[in-house]
Amino acid sequence: MQWTARIGRRLKLRDLHILLAVVQHRSMAKAASALAISQPAVSKAIADMEDVLGLRLLDRGRYGVEPTSYGLALAKRGRAVFDELKNGVEELLFLSDPTVGELRLGSAEAMAAGILPPIIERFSRQNPRVHLSIAQALFATMQYRELRERSIDLLLGRIPQTFAENDLEADILFNDHVHVVVGKRSRWAHIRSSKLEDLVDEPWILPPPETLAGSLTTELFRANGIEVPRTPVATLSMHLCCQLAASGAFLTVLPNSILHFRGRALGLKIASRSGLTFSLAM
Repeated sequence: MQWTARIGRRLKLRDLHILLAVVQHRSMAKAASALAISQPAVSKAIADMEDVLGLRLLDRGRYGVEPTSYGLALAKRGRAVFDELKNGVEELLFLSDPTVGELRLGSAEAMAAGILPPIIERFSRQNPRVHLSIAQALFATMQYRELRERSIDLLLGRIPQTFAENDLEADILFNDHVHVVVGKRSRWAHIRSSKLEDLVDEPWILPPPETLAGSLTTELFRANGIEVPRTPVATLSMHLCCQLAASGAFLTVLPNSILHFRGRALGLKIASRSGLTFSLAM
C-alpha cells in the first residue's frame, strides 16, 4: 500500500471527519444529521475510504454501525489529525495577533483553592483578550491523559517525587509545606505548637488513603510514629476541608499555599507544623 499513489492523493479530510462522526454516533443517519448533510453522502464517503484503504472500517447491522478494529484505529489517528489542524490554525491566529488566543489549563484542586486565583487575576489583567479554560484534574487517576490527548495545554498540580514521563516536561514552581489546620473557633487554635500525637483523637476530615493526597497524609502521620486516625469524613475536596475546618468542628491537613492565600479569609490557623513538603509543578 503506497502512501503517495493510493492514499495521500485520494484520502480526504472531509471523509475522515465524516468517519469520526459515524464512530461517535454509531449511526450514519445521526452522523448525517449532526453534520447537516445527506445520509447517502455519508455512506459514499465511508465507501470511498474503504475503497482507498482496501479495508472495512464499519460493520453495518440492524441496530446501526460499529467500527471495526481498522475503523477504531483510523478514528483515533483522525482525532489527532484534526487536533493538530486546530492547533495549527490557533497558532496562525496567535502569530497574526499575539494578544488573542485560548489557554486550556488543568488544575489540581489544591492549586485551584490556593495559588491559582491570583495567577488568573494577574494573567487576565495582562492578557485581557486571551480566553482561559480551566478544568479540574485528579492526579491520582488521570495518568496525564488530558495532556496526552491534548484536551489541555498545561497541567498545574502536585507531582510525584520522581517524574518519569519521557514524552512530557515538568517544571517545579515551588515546594509546598503541609500543616495540620484548624479553624479559629477550635480550642486547638489557642494552643501554641501542638504536637500531632495530642490531636490524633480529634475529629478529622482527610483525603481517601488510596489517593496521592491521602498517601502524603499517611506519610505525615507515620513520620511521627502515628497511624492515620479514623475519620468521620473522607474527601478530596479542598474547599470542603477548608469550610469544615473553619467551622471549628474538624481538623484537616492543608498545603501552606492555601493558608497563605485563603487562610485569613476563611479563619484558618496552623495547629501543628510538619516538615513534610511536596512539589507543585506545571
